[in-house]
Amino acid sequence: MSKLKLNDLLRLSQDQLSNTRIRMNRYNGWDDPISIFKRNPKELLGWNYWNSQSYKDGQISIGLVDMHGGDWLLFTVGIITRVLDKPKDYHGVQVEFETQSQYEDLFGRVVVHYENKTRQMFRTANSIINELVIKEILPSFYTGFDFPGYDKVCLSFKDLKTIVNGDYPSYKNALENQKAVYVITDKSNGKLYVGSATAQYGMLLSRWSSYALNGHGGNVELRKIVDAKGIQYIVDNFQYSIIENFNSKVDDSYVLDRESYWKRVLDTKVPNGYNDN
Repeated sequence: MSKLKLNDLLRLSQDQLSNTRIRMNRYNGWDDPISIFKRNPKELLGWNYWNSQSYKDGQISIGLVDMHGGDWLLFTVGIITRVLDKPKDYHGVQVEFETQSQYEDLFGRVVVHYENKTRQMFRTANSIINELVIKEILPSFYTGFDFPGYDKVCLSFKDLKTIVNGDYPSYKNALENQKAVYVITDKSNGKLYVGSATAQYGMLLSRWSSYALNGHGGNVELRKIVDAKGIQYIVDNFQYSIIENFNSKVDDSYVLDRESYWKRVLDTKVPNGYNDN
């Protein structure tokens, strides 16, 4: 039985394929595009349509984003309507394009497998179209933020903010009525901050939302870092995980006792960590 390929879904004619470029968007040394896609899929269009020198008027562009391990997510199919003489801005779209609406139901759902053995990320369709094998068609739009379980949560600040501000029901349902002891890790120096989420001070979703808002969540030592180094330091270096989780019926005093225990075990009080008490 032959494998289903990407063009079995797109059904581009041979003439169309001859006029199609496939853009394989992957890590550029600064940003991982799949993380950008998770935060804001429209932002990734700027990557796909960025290099006007590689596009011509009337060409079809197929955009794939690297999911790692040889898997690529389809996120756009568009026709180039005009190549601009100058970029609108350094990171902006350098061509005008029209999204092909007949494919929109496939965007963010079709995962293809392709082992890219060259460093060329901008390919003619005819050179690789028969190698783009459908791995799966997701039942709904890919978000990358399905709740993995309380013992597997490990979020960057950007991911935390995306979850708090976005529509990710599996995460929000898991966190909004949960008490917990959690740890914030400063990856630049290994220092830790241990905190708790209780009914009195806000359940886990509420507590973590305060960090996403300003980086410090009202904590004295973390506020000092933001004041001294700016919020970008938090964005670049902070990571959020759950040590222990408890349902809403567990008494707050027990959760606070566990918080104190983990502060001692992990030695998180100043100057070794960021807890001030």
